[in-house]
Amino acid sequence: MSNVVRRASISSELAQKIIEAAATAALATDKRFGISVVDESGHLKAFLRQDGAKLITLQVSQDKAYTAAASQLSTEQWSENLKKDEVVGNGAPTGISRLVALGGGLPIVVDGEIVGAIGVSGGHWTDDVKIAEAGLSVLG
Repeated sequence: MSNVVRRASISSELAQKIIEAAATAALATDKRFGISVVDESGHLKAFLRQDGAKLITLQVSQDKAYTAAASQLSTEQWSENLKKDEVVGNGAPTGISRLVALGGGLPIVVDGEIVGAIGVSGGHWTDDVKIAEAGLSVLG
């Protein structure tokens, strides 16, 4: 038995490709976004704040990505969970640091393993989800 645990992690190259794909999709809208990619441990791997994106998109996009990586759930799923379960709904928002339960945070899955997550902020949460999904389109 090994005393070392190995985890798959997103490469810098893939993180940048995801950022670029999301940014390209964002340019087709009238909104500007903060786009963050974190590794499997929730640490920032790549980031873009588009010209014109609000300052708050820095923190929110990073926290959406962190939430998705740390929980291995989309932030949209977190929103649903908070609505469905009164105990989780009451405790999680104040008890879990960096939890963002607004759509726009998605796990990044490669070969069946979560290797990181993307977080997008800048529009309505439904816009953020679309831009995040566009970023993940590079995965095929």
